[in-house]
Amino acid sequence: MSVTFDPFVKFRQPAIAERQIDTLIGLCKGVVADGVVNQDEAEFLRDWLAANEITVRSNPVTYALLERIDGMLRDDHLDPEESAELLETLHAFTGERPAQGEFLPSTDLPLDSPPPAIVFDGRSFMCTGTFAFGTREQCKQQITDRGGTYAKSVRRDLDYLVLGSYVTPSWIHESFGRKIEKAMEWRDVRGMSLAIVSEDQWLKEGRISC
Repeated sequence: MSVTFDPFVKFRQPAIAERQIDTLIGLCKGVVADGVVNQDEAEFLRDWLAANEITVRSNPVTYALLERIDGMLRDDHLDPEESAELLETLHAFTGERPAQGEFLPSTDLPLDSPPPAIVFDGRSFMCTGTFAFGTREQCKQQITDRGGTYAKSVRRDLDYLVLGSYVTPSWIHESFGRKIEKAMEWRDVRGMSLAIVSEDQWLKEGRISC
């Protein structure tokens, strides 16, 4: 099979890329319209992104989106927490949530005030909500690389609950809201030494680069 080279393709590429990004935004808006991202929708987005690889890889935002979805589906299963995380990510991508780097004001969230120092070595962490840094597995890797341990639930020996940058002031209505409520109970009612900190602080004190 012979392939005909079109000398004008490289000159049309910016316009093609722009149309594909517009298409992707429209697809994402359709996916999040009902407030849920299911397995089929996640797989559809992953396949679309992979099929438009040239455009996707030339844009760090779309490439990060592909990597995030691909990581979630690596085990061929989108669990409820991943679904909620992906929903927030798509909201942010379509412009309906704060963009990456725009961290939410701490007054809207139950963060420790003043913020405590974060010690990684020998301490236990749990991440909840959607992170600008990357997927839950990537966050977990950063913690273990620094000598910390990662907890799957809010428990008595948890040292830090880290809230992702895309956690909104309406967190109590989100799927991960119960985890934050439980951490607040351990901290405020039972007097446990559990700190609730922001992703921004976690990144800075861990010297973690996005």
